[in-house]
Amino acid sequence: MSVVYIMIPVALLLAALGVAAFIIAAKKGQFDDLDTPALRAVFDDDETPPESIKEKSVTNDDDAAV
Repeated sequence: MSVVYIMIPVALLLAALGVAAFIIAAKKGQFDDLDTPALRAVFDDDETPPESIKEKSVTNDDDAAV
């Protein structure tokens, strides 16, 4: 029974810390935009090809001209 006298205040302290962390995160804007991160994987990034593709196309054009 003496464990209950220790565990109840510890549980209340952990709950208070969780609520405080949530309030701080909400005030700092952590939960403002919930849709964009999920849709970011769907966006097309073909506007700028990676450097390795640019280098291959440059070397292929130079080899064809020689």
